[in-house]
Amino acid sequence: QVQLVESGGGLVQAGGSLSLSCVLSGRSFSAYAMGWFRQAPGKEREFVATITRNGDSTYYVDSAKGRFTISRNNAKSTVYLQMNSLKPEDTAVYYCAAKLTVAPRIVTTYSAYDYWGQGTQVTVSS
Repeated sequence: QVQLVESGGGLVQAGGSLSLSCVLSGRSFSAYAMGWFRQAPGKEREFVATITRNGDSTYYVDSAKGRFTISRNNAKSTVYLQMNSLKPEDTAVYYCAAKLTVAPRIVTTYSAYDYWGQGTQVTVSS
């Protein structure tokens, strides 16, 4: 059974940075496209970023482009989300997700992902 465990959330002032990590256990990490999603209170879960199984391609929601960077280390079974220039509207619970893929592909749809972490809170104060 695949398990995903996120870490790195917290409270930061606007303009600050946070780095999230997510470790996958139970299966071969390199077989999975990985994604980050977020959910603010009263809102639907939103796609943030994704990275292919081999790390060659990434894709971001427009609001994250130029500020967030998704990366992965297959040897450590870990995906990262580096968040810079944070804004109060980035406040949400951030979730990592894994999608088993037979070839490198970009996956942005919430329903396409197979496994989810428990989430980590990110709060950006103004």
